[in-house]
Amino acid sequence: MKHDGRAVAALAALAAVAALPGTVGVASAETLPGYRMADDATAVNGTASRADAPALKPGLHTDTIRRGQQKYYAVTLDATTNAYFSAVAAPRPGTKIEDYKDQFTISVQDSSGQPCGTDATPSFHGGGMAYPIADYATRRIGSDRTQCQKPGPYFVVLTREGSETSGPDAWPVELDYVQEPPLKGSTPARPVPGTWSTATPAPRTDATKRRAKGGTGFNDAGSLASGVWKDHIEPGETRFYRVPVDWGQRLNLSAELPNSTTGKTRFLANALGLSVYNPARGAVGNDSFVAYDNGAAAKKYTAPVDYGNRFNPTDAVSAMRFAGWYYLAVSLNPRTAPYFRKGADLTLRVDVRQKPEPGPEYASPAQDFSVTPDDREAARNGRNAQEDAAPDRTLMTVGYAGIGTGVVLLTGLGAWMLAARRSAAARPPTQRTPQGQQFRPPGGW
Repeated sequence: MKHDGRAVAALAALAAVAALPGTVGVASAETLPGYRMADDATAVNGTASRADAPALKPGLHTDTIRRGQQKYYAVTLDATTNAYFSAVAAPRPGTKIEDYKDQFTISVQDSSGQPCGTDATPSFHGGGMAYPIADYATRRIGSDRTQCQKPGPYFVVLTREGSETSGPDAWPVELDYVQEPPLKGSTPARPVPGTWSTATPAPRTDATKRRAKGGTGFNDAGSLASGVWKDHIEPGETRFYRVPVDWGQRLNLSAELPNSTTGKTRFLANALGLSVYNPARGAVGNDSFVAYDNGAAAKKYTAPVDYGNRFNPTDAVSAMRFAGWYYLAVSLNPRTAPYFRKGADLTLRVDVRQKPEPGPEYASPAQDFSVTPDDREAARNGRNAQEDAAPDRTLMTVGYAGIGTGVVLLTGLGAWMLAARRSAAARPPTQRTPQGQQFRPPGGW
């Protein structure tokens, strides 16, 4: 019957709705996912000369860089706004890397080539593992600064260095340009030394472990609130998470591996890495890679978030300069494969300590540097950064509801087809629907 073909087409359409991409499937150790660039990032091509450098606007941009290359990007800055320029270098998993030798440098310079502050030079510390590394350079406005305070043209400079024995491929790069508006009133001073404890507290021991959904990078990082979380990680993989941290709060973190599932217990250096980044993708201290000895725990305990931390010469403290989403990157060395042939169960102990405090008052909205009730809700629900960035989460919810409705319709339509066929088969031949006449189901439409 021709009507069967229409019904089958309807079934197929509903099945397509019910099976949206990304709802099933887990990457295997042989097909590890690489860093996912932002969907709305703008592709740019940095140049070797300032004269024809492409202009960067606030937001995300993508490029690539080869070993030995230096690339320039042009920006126009005012005399009141702090500007942060971060770079994420993301060599594919399995790329050959030399620790400490393979690195990049990002800096901000004025039109005469003078640096606006300290350059950032992140490098690898994972025992030859390729994983995303990131940090930022800044143009900061302040009475304690003399360089780069005037409005006008500036340049972001990205340079890659590396060993001749490391992988020859170009690295994908994601650049982020974030603006921090000026404050109303006076600038908070640097916190007095000794006002907060440096003794690391014990990690959380909640009895219930919640399921986390780690992402491949900053753009799809899984959200976490205080508590104990579990995820799954493959050897050679890096998984990203994010935690909302408000003014006055600090992070106590632990990422843990269990005992070997294959019976192997040999000591392995640089097995598990934990990196922490602030809302502008600035590194909060160095990567922490720890050894595996039939178990491993990589830990971080940060300073409390304070605007005045930016005046502290210690990088790990200086980076804790504003509220917002803080990011965790957990990396599992590919040499752990003999210990975890089906991947490893990962435990994340997240403790956002201390109560939120009033922050400084910005002259204009500083959305990247604040924590909202929606942020806290996203963290409690484990909603990842990509889901949280949807233009209309209500519409997304309706869409998910539509999937459920589609499944119900799919089931109902299938049952109706079966009933219709049985009814048609039971009729005498002379009563069958003539070709070309509209078919009506038993009981009418």
